[in-house]
Amino acid sequence: MKLLLMAASLRKGSFNKKLIDLACVLLREQKIEVDKADFSEFDMPLYDGDVNEKEGLPKGALAFMERMDATDGIIISSPEYNFSTPGTLKNLIDWISRGKPMPWTKKTLLLMSASPSLVGGNRGLWHTRVPLEACGAIVYPDMFSLASANTAFQEDGSLKDDDLQKRLKISLIEFVKFLEKLKH
Repeated sequence: MKLLLMAASLRKGSFNKKLIDLACVLLREQKIEVDKADFSEFDMPLYDGDVNEKEGLPKGALAFMERMDATDGIIISSPEYNFSTPGTLKNLIDWISRGKPMPWTKKTLLLMSASPSLVGGNRGLWHTRVPLEACGAIVYPDMFSLASANTAFQEDGSLKDDDLQKRLKISLIEFVKFLEKLKH
């Protein structure tokens, strides 16, 4: 089992990057192979149908599709911008959706978020589900949102709240079990 993990954030001190780092640790403890990507690896222009028609998919989109195809599932931790999906992530979804055949079809994703807000970015995850599911992706029903992320992490990258740490670990394990069931 191999998973692609990525924070949909470009900011160095991103709470979502911290959450992805922690998820990588917890998955590796379960002997799951992880491919941790940085969102900046998939640089691409704003979606433009004319550019797509003339030049095809940008290198960043092709690189993401290659990494996505080499894994059994994807975990994305996304910030919430103005109660919705960040434009950078939506742009990635839109470019990838132009591949043939539809690259998102039957790709299985777990969505997570970390935010200083009291809802942990959860509203943005609901908006992110819509285009992914419309493109044929299987978005795992349970999402993980970390509220008050600005005070949630310990120095070692774990969560201060043991119950939240356990909940994250269980969410990841249940997602892996879900992927295993889909494979059979």
